[in-house]
Amino acid sequence: MSGASQDPAGSALPPRRSIWRNWVTLAGTVVAVGSFFAFLLLFAIDTFGPGQHNPYLGILSYLVAPGFLILGLVLVFGGAWWQRRQQHLYPERPAPTLSIDLSQPKQRWRLFWFGLGTVTFLLCTALGSYQTYHYTESVQFCGQVCHTVMEPEFVTYQRGNHARVACVECHIGSGATWYVKSKLSGAYQVYSTAFNKYHRPIGAPVENLRPAQDTCERCHWPEKFAGSLDRVYNRFLTDEKTTPYTVRLLLHVGGGASAHGPVGGIHWHMNVANKVEYLATDTQRQKIPWVRVTSREGKVTVYRTPDYKGEPDPKAVRRMDCIDCHNRPAHAYRSPDDAVDEALYLGRIDRSLTSVKYNVVELLTKPYNSVEEASAGITNGLRKKYGADAKIDGTIAEAISIYQHNFFPKMKADWSSYPNNQGHKDSAGCFRCHDNNHIAEGSKEKIAAGDCNTCHTILTQGEGAELMKLSADGQTFKHPGGSYSDDLICSDCHNGKLQEP
Repeated sequence: MSGASQDPAGSALPPRRSIWRNWVTLAGTVVAVGSFFAFLLLFAIDTFGPGQHNPYLGILSYLVAPGFLILGLVLVFGGAWWQRRQQHLYPERPAPTLSIDLSQPKQRWRLFWFGLGTVTFLLCTALGSYQTYHYTESVQFCGQVCHTVMEPEFVTYQRGNHARVACVECHIGSGATWYVKSKLSGAYQVYSTAFNKYHRPIGAPVENLRPAQDTCERCHWPEKFAGSLDRVYNRFLTDEKTTPYTVRLLLHVGGGASAHGPVGGIHWHMNVANKVEYLATDTQRQKIPWVRVTSREGKVTVYRTPDYKGEPDPKAVRRMDCIDCHNRPAHAYRSPDDAVDEALYLGRIDRSLTSVKYNVVELLTKPYNSVEEASAGITNGLRKKYGADAKIDGTIAEAISIYQHNFFPKMKADWSSYPNNQGHKDSAGCFRCHDNNHIAEGSKEKIAAGDCNTCHTILTQGEGAELMKLSADGQTFKHPGGSYSDDLICSDCHNGKLQEP
């Protein structure tokens, strides 16, 4: 009896071959095997590699490699399905031949080259996976892949205090939980970037940023800080002489370790024994009408502004951490006022030019549509003010440099877009809570404000010989140009632009 099948008419049909024997299935097998090999290699690096695990390695290990593995399996089963369908539709058609006969020298050579190609493919997969891993952990990957969108963050990062800290160490950190959260929150960012739906400027603060205890405190734990820091602020007025005005003070940082001194100072807010919670009514957390403080003894005190009624949504209440004050630790945009002061102090802008600070700040704060337009506007403006004076060349170059590193017209990003809460000169900062307007429930106790020596001791201030008069007990702050009302806070007048003499 013949082994070949017969159709109803009695004619013999070609023998059916296995549905797995086709070139699509073979190609899928190669892709699947290569992807599985890459996954094993990346998994080994992620599991046994030295140092802190890179979150972007997880993308390759658990998303990209499995994705190609699934693609290979789809090809494997897709080829089998296609082969089976062809056999049903065309039973008389002979199945494609897929056989290897090692007795034939030609096929032996083909098998040799196929094996060599497979080994080369796997080696290239391993090398490519490893090199991709190193690239995705780099700052260039984070800052330059989406160049226009991330240019402001990348430029300010390069000149910031954390320029040697990789982006992923702060934005994601170690561990699987926050890695998954960051990828889920980043899905919309990928979409918005691809379809030009992103905000200009990029919104801040980041809603799903990991708590500072898991990132910042790997290097900056509160117990590490003790005592006070000596700080000198070199300012210049906007009068014709660009008069210098210097303030030297002790900044009472304090700390949270009793072994180094009394627990207190500014970092009292971060002492684990003190739980500070607040409600912000705006996305940038600049308006805080409600604060709750739980002491180490368990005493709870709620402060609120007179205009805030009712109770906050528990989901909207945030526990205070480092980022609530140090909110621009790696991406700080200098205000024109601060940037020009620094340039004047370092001699990059010639102070002998009449009203030079006033003129430079005025030109920096004019609206421009591009960096090129700003450069031309600054150059022409200063040339018009000072003519052919040779001393103006360096001032022009420095003013343009300030603009290029702090102003990004395409993304509408500058200091005014991102209030800096570390301090209280150009934005509310400390005075968001310390404003004498937050009153405790059931008493007249307030969150105090107004005494400059509470958080810092002014050792000396002024110019020239005045700076030689040091006071260990602290001096009363003397505002340049005259006194001011106690009802005002710094940012009511100071906004990073011009301050009249």
